[in-house]
Amino acid sequence: MAPQDKGNQVPQPMRSDGTGWVDLGPRNIMLDRQNPNMLVPPVTDSGLLPNLKFSFSNTAMTLNHGGWSREVTERELPIATTMAGVNMSLTPGGVRELHWHQQAEWSYMLLGRARITSVDQRGRNFIADIGPGDLWYFPPGIPHSIQGLEEGCEFLLVFDDGSFSDLNTLSISDWFAHTPKDVLSANFGVPESTFDCIPSKQVYIYQSEVPGPLEFDAVESPYGTVPLSFTHHLLAQKPLITPGGSVRIVDSRNFPISQTIAAALVEIHPGAMRELHWHPNNDEWQYYISGQARMTVFDGNGTARTFDYRAGDVGYVPFATGHYIQNTSNQTVWFLEMFKSNRFVDVSLNQWMALTPHELVASNLNVGPELIDALRKQKWPVVKYPGYGYDPPSE
Repeated sequence: MAPQDKGNQVPQPMRSDGTGWVDLGPRNIMLDRQNPNMLVPPVTDSGLLPNLKFSFSNTAMTLNHGGWSREVTERELPIATTMAGVNMSLTPGGVRELHWHQQAEWSYMLLGRARITSVDQRGRNFIADIGPGDLWYFPPGIPHSIQGLEEGCEFLLVFDDGSFSDLNTLSISDWFAHTPKDVLSANFGVPESTFDCIPSKQVYIYQSEVPGPLEFDAVESPYGTVPLSFTHHLLAQKPLITPGGSVRIVDSRNFPISQTIAAALVEIHPGAMRELHWHPNNDEWQYYISGQARMTVFDGNGTARTFDYRAGDVGYVPFATGHYIQNTSNQTVWFLEMFKSNRFVDVSLNQWMALTPHELVASNLNVGPELIDALRKQKWPVVKYPGYGYDPPSE
């Protein structure tokens, strides 16, 4: 009999057919419980794939007066070369200082509200308040800031470069600290003493007062405001609803400023799954907002590997590899899938088969009418069929 842990059987690397054996050595049982499909892979898993999962909970926190941040880059997840992510929180009044990046910044507001500001290369400015489910996008080189409003905020930042680090951005305080005061004096036309109290290094995040109503912060530019909005209200967007969940797609077609990052916000009900599919344009970077799920990635040549995900995890899918995301809990799964692209595109396995001569599909897979007659010519990104689905084990 396996050892017991607080009244529950300790998970063991064994299948019901007797393959594997108990692990009686040093181990992290909590992690094993969270990763059942890594401890006991499905029998269909085969070969080796790089790690395709990293949790923000395993990253280093940067703590400041005014908020915190943590990041998942290719340093933490080496295969993630196309994109990197930062999870950040700001207190009421907390400020992510005036700065800019060499990469594009795409963001999803998770909780609370913030005020963002920006000015483009032609002197046109932009000031807006952001709430849960809202997005913003700043093109490379465009300066901006973020400040928490009355309730503070938490958000996800995504950058179109896997080697990006938020601690190595270009900040106004850092530039001032590394510019001779006589140069600052000549540039702004004020005495050198004006700069006696400037920061000696990058401020990054700092505590300030909660800003007043948006109209009080308005600054009129002689050149007007930016012609393309830097924000998009994703949750206000009408979703594509299918049996099992919903999908909201956002890319340059409905968020024109977002030229290098496309995304989908996916909802998967218990027992449902993001269907078998792949993306022909680029790698996929995922962020799990709620629930628990598993994903198998198929890489050809008999290679497939399964990973378990939960809220706060980052997933990654290499270019054009087949995969699915299945809800493995009794709670709804919400996650973002993002791409370094101006368009969201995917190929549905079901739709491909439905639009291919049926005799060819049947002979290729050695299947009969039961499958052929069930194929759909319309794409359902999320699927759930009566009587067919994942039944999570009881606690």
